[in-house]
Amino acid sequence: MWRSLWRSIDRFSLQHFKYVINELRGIKVVHKHNRELVIDLLQSIVEIVTYGDRQDPMIFECFMEYQVLAEFVRVLKIGKNARIEAPLLQYLSIMIQNMDSEHAIYYCLSNDYINSIIEHQYEFDGGDLAPYYVSFLRAVSSKINRDTLCLLVKVHEDAVVSFPLYNEALKFARHGEKMIQTAVRALTLNIYNVSDDMVYQFITTPPVSKYFSDLVCRLKEQCFHLDTLLHSKEETSTSERRNELVLETDKILDDIYYLKDILSVGEYRLNRLISQNLFSLLVFPTLLPLLQLRQNDGSNISSVASLYIVSRLLQVVDGKSMVNAVAGVILYPYMTLSVGDAMKGDTVDGVCNVSSFLDHLNDMEKRVFSGPESEGAENIKSNNLFGHLAEYLSSNSQLISGLQNDDCVERGGVLAHIFADNNHSLLLASLFLLLILAESKDLDYLLASMIGLSRIQDIVNHDLSASQVVDGSIFVKFMPQILNALLKILASQPPLSVLIQWHTGWFLRKLLISQISQGKMVNDLNFHLFNTSYEQSRERLRKELDGCWFDYIPDTLRNEWLSCKTALEESSQFKDPFFALEIAVCQQDTDGDATTVSAWQRMVEAVKVFILHLQLKAVIFKGSLLEKPVLNMPNGPTADSGRGHASDTPSASFGSDVSLGSGIPCRIAFSNAGIRDIYLIPVAREATGKLLLTEKHPFRSQRGVVIAIAPLAGLSPKIDNDHPSWLHLRIREFDPKFNTSKARSNHLKMSNHVADGKWTLGFPTAKACEAARLLILEETSKQRSFVEGILAPLLQDDYLGNLSDVEDE
Repeated sequence: MWRSLWRSIDRFSLQHFKYVINELRGIKVVHKHNRELVIDLLQSIVEIVTYGDRQDPMIFECFMEYQVLAEFVRVLKIGKNARIEAPLLQYLSIMIQNMDSEHAIYYCLSNDYINSIIEHQYEFDGGDLAPYYVSFLRAVSSKINRDTLCLLVKVHEDAVVSFPLYNEALKFARHGEKMIQTAVRALTLNIYNVSDDMVYQFITTPPVSKYFSDLVCRLKEQCFHLDTLLHSKEETSTSERRNELVLETDKILDDIYYLKDILSVGEYRLNRLISQNLFSLLVFPTLLPLLQLRQNDGSNISSVASLYIVSRLLQVVDGKSMVNAVAGVILYPYMTLSVGDAMKGDTVDGVCNVSSFLDHLNDMEKRVFSGPESEGAENIKSNNLFGHLAEYLSSNSQLISGLQNDDCVERGGVLAHIFADNNHSLLLASLFLLLILAESKDLDYLLASMIGLSRIQDIVNHDLSASQVVDGSIFVKFMPQILNALLKILASQPPLSVLIQWHTGWFLRKLLISQISQGKMVNDLNFHLFNTSYEQSRERLRKELDGCWFDYIPDTLRNEWLSCKTALEESSQFKDPFFALEIAVCQQDTDGDATTVSAWQRMVEAVKVFILHLQLKAVIFKGSLLEKPVLNMPNGPTADSGRGHASDTPSASFGSDVSLGSGIPCRIAFSNAGIRDIYLIPVAREATGKLLLTEKHPFRSQRGVVIAIAPLAGLSPKIDNDHPSWLHLRIREFDPKFNTSKARSNHLKMSNHVADGKWTLGFPTAKACEAARLLILEETSKQRSFVEGILAPLLQDDYLGNLSDVEDE
């Protein structure tokens, strides 16, 4: 009955709107028989209100006059057992999201109707109501501003005592569904960005402020879980473990970015809470065991995982407080040797005194966080970050111990990991953390001078002499040893994985340029190590010229050159420290993945490693990377009278008409076409080689039609031991498609490809079979010789000298 009445009038008219409201008012209880009617009424109201908000002010006047929101609250109460909550919340969310009028939004948030809906006693267990409820809360949060926020809080004596929207949302902060977690975080950020002083006070005061410590504790739990995955003893493949680590690090990164978003609000009370919890619950407990200031009792995160986490925090959160607090702790073991010898004499029986360390931190606090640039969110005096460290250390005085002589200082702390034997992941992860600190614009000049890689102008501006920088600098003092450790990785026998070599090369390029910029050269020992590694990479590439993918080496080299150069030049701020976890997994893999590496992958890896060594050689001799490789490419198209015609054998394609002059008759059995009489024609032109299988033309005795084509490279013709007239050929089924777009990442993963195929050809005699084998090898040799000629300049000992001559011309 009511449906026919609705159709008789304009569904968006004021008359129809009043009719729908009255219909809803007439509902006294919601049950299974009228549930659908109630849902239709709610939907109609929302559609009309949304229309009226933009098109007809009278509709919203009626909405207020009839107090429709009160009807929504009433329906919730009378429909508790009829599963009406989800559609009601959904339609409310739609209505609120589509409201544009400030007047309409203000009305909806007033009169406490929204709070009544928020605080209604819902039953979330085991149902699908939670997403609708949280979506409703998020919709409300998207419409609040400084004028309307006060409508949603409850105040007593100039203090907020309740904030239902915020409190109820936080109950879902750790919900299992990612969508709900994301909605809650968006809601909290909406609130943080518009809050006033009273709301900030409520949010940052216990028990509500516990949300922030819970955030950091959850992040710490995820870090422990990451560490568990990293050192899992389960028998899973390297790729499976890598995928598990990627998923876990993505979760960690989401949490870190959320913390950064909160800090970006710029409210000092929020910043103080986040900073306090980050440092006291995560950063300090992670850093201090990492620096071997106490024995690992099994309750700490492993060194590699700790370095990953701190590096990620520095990259994402950064800022003066984070960078300098981390640097202050990281560089603690070297403070006795630092500029000014700040702690000289403050030792007891050779052991550094806790109070002297804290005094030094207090002095650094005053210096680092003074001046107008430290105001606001970065005001360390408000956050008192070093104060948190002082409190942490005062209650754990045993942490400051073990530094009894200069040798201990020099090889303790982070350097203990850099010089750890055969632990490549620790070495690279430790260096990476130092590089992030060194390249940070927020690092204090004194701390920068202790690292010794960058910020030279700042050091000069603060009147630190060159001798002071040298005396206190980790990289200046230990550069030869650090380069030696890195070069030993490159020169390892057997060669380590391309993943390890490439990331090692990234560090070498940075450190070599830093050393060369100071007018220092690589010492003889390190130069010998590099030459050894360079020769290994060159020999590995030469071996690939005898492999089944030699014809693709020039294209692969050109294609990979730019992406490799881009990877080497990547800033530490943007380089993903996930590489440390990957390398740790590779080191734990006792079986290794070498047996699963395809011929194609092996060739690409050889090219990448050789490019790396060419570029490092350029840095050593020229101080910069090479822009592009110099190859001996042919000038213009090769003259050929038949070029462009279907009869041109070298350029023949499927179905082409070709001459049978050089073809060798044989037979082949196809699974779907039976035995066929064919002619075998191998042909090479420049870097391209093909094996053509042709059938004799039905009308032209000296011509044939191409019925199959295979790449000449990789055929590896072999005569059957039991049947000397049979010739076995390996057929490459994989067709590489080079991506010429800019490299998106440098994880150096290769594409897996299908298994190679196989042809077996039968010849009239063993002599004919041998002749066919030799002809294939001859044409393959021609193709290989051309490829070797292209690569010849790169493989010469004086390549860089020849390159200089070309540039001069």
